[in-house]
Amino acid sequence: MEPTRRKFLAHTSLGLIGTVALTARGAGGAADSATPAADQAPAPTPGTPSAFATSPAVGPEVSAATFAEAEKLMQVTLTTAELDQAAETWRVAMAPLYERRTGPKKVALESTLPPATRWDPRLPGEKPAVHAQRFVASAAADLPLPNRDADIAFAPVTQLAHWIKTRKLTSERLTRIYLERLRKFDPTLRCVITLTDERALAQARQADREIAAGRYRGPLHGIPWGAKDLLDTAGIRTTYGAEPFRDRVPTRDSAVVQRLDAAGAVLVAKLSLGALALNDIWFGGQTVNPWLTAEGASGSSAGPGAATAAGLVGFSIGSETGGSIVSPSMRCGVTGLRPTFGRVPRTGAMTLCWSLDKLGPMTRTVEDALLVLDAISGVDPGDVYGIEAPLDYDAHAPVRGLRVGYFPEWMREATAVDRAALDTLRGLGLTPVEVKIPDWPYDCLNLILFAEGAAAFEDLALDGRLAELKAQVPDAWPNVFRQSRFLSAVDLVQADRLRRKVAQEMARVFREVDLLLVPSLRDEMLVITNCTGHPSLTLRTGFVEVSEARSDWAPDPAHPLPKFDPPRRVPHGVTLIGRLFDEGTIGRVGVALEKASGVAKERPPGFA
Repeated sequence: MEPTRRKFLAHTSLGLIGTVALTARGAGGAADSATPAADQAPAPTPGTPSAFATSPAVGPEVSAATFAEAEKLMQVTLTTAELDQAAETWRVAMAPLYERRTGPKKVALESTLPPATRWDPRLPGEKPAVHAQRFVASAAADLPLPNRDADIAFAPVTQLAHWIKTRKLTSERLTRIYLERLRKFDPTLRCVITLTDERALAQARQADREIAAGRYRGPLHGIPWGAKDLLDTAGIRTTYGAEPFRDRVPTRDSAVVQRLDAAGAVLVAKLSLGALALNDIWFGGQTVNPWLTAEGASGSSAGPGAATAAGLVGFSIGSETGGSIVSPSMRCGVTGLRPTFGRVPRTGAMTLCWSLDKLGPMTRTVEDALLVLDAISGVDPGDVYGIEAPLDYDAHAPVRGLRVGYFPEWMREATAVDRAALDTLRGLGLTPVEVKIPDWPYDCLNLILFAEGAAAFEDLALDGRLAELKAQVPDAWPNVFRQSRFLSAVDLVQADRLRRKVAQEMARVFREVDLLLVPSLRDEMLVITNCTGHPSLTLRTGFVEVSEARSDWAPDPAHPLPKFDPPRRVPHGVTLIGRLFDEGTIGRVGVALEKASGVAKERPPGFA
């Protein structure tokens, strides 16, 4: 598909003529009341098979003019005879297949029900590396406990765990530090939807009792954390950041919450997300970047990014469908680990796209992210997309000799920070390897995102509740989901076939290299790797200066972004892409790059 087609897909979507035909506005009129009764139809001759276009007529009348208008969306051209035939037979051939629209809606599709088709990122015949479960962390430094609460709050999880395990710090004290900081800074950041203080203090006291009795559960025991508010929490509202769900209270914890409970972690807050997991605007406003509060935190894991960067939680859990961990990690200067699709169960998490959604940790250091990933990995019976795959991470394993792939053109267009990161890896003994991928219209894969998202929230579109969402601009979900009702099923199948072809190309690339280093927000790689399911690690490696606020939203001349003179200094980082289920390799390379870059400990002004 040529570039013009790509732009058409991204901005207007392809149309399904059936939807046009079924809308009263397009055709006018109600259901045909003159349909012959079943008992008036002639009895079929025994042994006659069923045939298409013989169902009872349903839905509004359509005409050749209806299809002529639909041609503009479909980008096809029919002859006069073909238009007439399509119009004459639509109500007996295609409209009956839209039972969920035409009624009587005999079956409900629960929000927890996944499609029958299942995406598996592993290609047939491709054998992933076989290794045993192994997690070898670096040794925590035996540092004295700081006097200032802020210094404790910004410490990495590895250090907090050491202080708690050796009982230099209690979980209850640490929890109170974070709860106080959440209350103090949330009015500025707008990153908290629900503070879970009662639950948190109960969990912290339990952790202290267990540790005092010698029942230490591991490095997350007693560590306070924040959940993106699309993870169900029993008895505590889970809102998806969206007005239609702001009073939703689930009865069960999500699988990830259960696993972190089992690890002894302490949930202190449900953190903000852009409504229905898009960008950074929710029903409470826009979450902002701690480094530059004149701009949004980016999304949709805006709350986890802002809260982690500002030292309001020990770590957080975000989610990604098309960039929602990578982008706020970049903007807020934290580490975001997007696991391989299928590694972390989504049971009890909001569904945006069954074949794309991923849950992962957002932390202040790379090894913290690996610690959290180790605790939440593994299949769960509630997620039919789960894949059992051991996590192999050894902090002491060498990185020298690994082949790191990069795209020369992308690096030339990137910042000096991106190019310096590649030079740093070369200095650490990795071998840079130039790689390339075909010049294909990768944005067309977004059709999968739009179609699955519109299906997941179909009820909001049909009953008009999309109008309740705060963001109603052209690039927000309300408009996208409405447009997606006109997507072609044929084009969805073709996008799915393109997805397989792209996965084959990525498998070829990873036969040449051990990992990739890419500019974090390079659109092609965000789309590709989210669709193929490859893991990514985004980490801060330097700083850049910006003279204008950044935004996830399309430019709006009526609301220009703030400009800065002099420019403002903000964090910047790169993204490492790994082989399927090889988070261990990008993790240890990330640890080495983080150490060599020497910028991980710097804190956002005003929050330290």
